[in-house]
Amino acid sequence: MRPLSSLLPASLFVLASGALAQALPYPQAEPLSTVQVTAQRSVWLRDDHARQIAGYYAMSNGWQLKVRPSARFIDATIDGQPPLRLLHVAPDKFVSSDGNVTMEFNRGEAGDEMSMRYVPDPRLAQVVVISSKMAQR
Repeated sequence: MRPLSSLLPASLFVLASGALAQALPYPQAEPLSTVQVTAQRSVWLRDDHARQIAGYYAMSNGWQLKVRPSARFIDATIDGQPPLRLLHVAPDKFVSSDGNVTMEFNRGEAGDEMSMRYVPDPRLAQVVVISSKMAQR
């Protein structure tokens, strides 16, 4: 009877973790009240590369992501939230100036997938990873 008694808490934990994934907070633009110096250096974003990543993405958790590229950064807007400015630091990799949000593009076999990692609360040791496919250009 003991294995059955441990099965109930384990199944409740699995259900709770699934519900938590849907209730995650949006990544936040860096707060204006703090000053932070980072060593991230941006690199130029070629026009052809900018055209490849620009557009709308359907995130795996239901969010909609709009990517607008510029010469050295992208502005990423999720579900009408304030845009996040991410610097182009390596081929297909963009990072926020505070380092809390990272997006990698041109993933997958067809190169139409992206991955976003972010820290929902800097006070906690937690990183959220969300994947996506290109929805439309």
